[in-house]
Amino acid sequence: MSIKTNIEALRDTMAEEMRRDPSIIITGEDVGPRGGVFRATEGLYAEFGPGRVIDSPLSELSIVGVGIGMALNGIRPICEIQFADFIFPAFNQIVSEAAKMRYRSNGQFTVPMVIRAPYGGGISGALYHSQSVEAFFAHVPGLYVVAPSTPYDTAGLLRTALRSPDPVLFLEHKKLYRSIKGEVPDEPFSIPIGKAHVARPGDDLTIISYGLMLHESLKAAAALAGEGISAEVIDLRTLAPLDKETILASVRKTGKVLIVYEDNLTGGLGAEVATIIAEQAFEYLDGPIMRVAGPDVPAMPFSHPMQDFFLPNADKIAAAARTLAAY
Repeated sequence: MSIKTNIEALRDTMAEEMRRDPSIIITGEDVGPRGGVFRATEGLYAEFGPGRVIDSPLSELSIVGVGIGMALNGIRPICEIQFADFIFPAFNQIVSEAAKMRYRSNGQFTVPMVIRAPYGGGISGALYHSQSVEAFFAHVPGLYVVAPSTPYDTAGLLRTALRSPDPVLFLEHKKLYRSIKGEVPDEPFSIPIGKAHVARPGDDLTIISYGLMLHESLKAAAALAGEGISAEVIDLRTLAPLDKETILASVRKTGKVLIVYEDNLTGGLGAEVATIIAEQAFEYLDGPIMRVAGPDVPAMPFSHPMQDFFLPNADKIAAAARTLAAY
């Protein structure tokens, strides 16, 4: 075992898989000698050269479009979008081409590509460097969407994504790049796409989250434990497809559920989780399905007090959990 940050787990796994599979390449803005804006690809250009670590033009549409062409011709591209906020020029390529290629060709063609995108707030990135984009893409059949929260999950899910025959949107919360450390096995390992993780067992209520909000949920659960409230915390890890079995098993055990996500409240991923529970575990509920999420305003203000107002945190989560536990 080694102790790594999320960014180290990400970089090391890319390097390991590139050594294993010469068809894997990386392309994106400043991924070459500079190592990317977050240094996620630092050192990879020196090891693998300009033929496999390729600086792209400042054009997300072409990064993904060229990546799709590569994937259709025997290459496994890792397409880095510098910030998830800038992914929308590539929306048509991802949704209409990459995600639908297997279906529209009746299985003759697949698009084995990974699109990496740093998302989320909390770093004073203001409007164009703080958005959460997962809800737009989790709606699309043919596209996997994953959002690891720990170095262990980053390594295991990225390895699975890089070996997948289908496109994977790999969301990396930028505030977690260096703020979280954890154990990562030294030997290669994989985590299946579509499997959630019970990050903390509990009996009184269930808190469901992912990304940065997982860690805030764990802090809230620790505080609640001191008050005699036992909260189970589930890390979704994969947002498409959702692990319905783990979600429902927890809710059927606790009878109460709080869904926490950083994105805007309305139309966010939490609404889909809530619907699954309402449709398939309604008779087990002892209280309303509750959500803690960002407000319905553009994400997110540069001002530190306003940023703090926008972001859910452990105190807000614990307050909602106390209300729920009282039912």
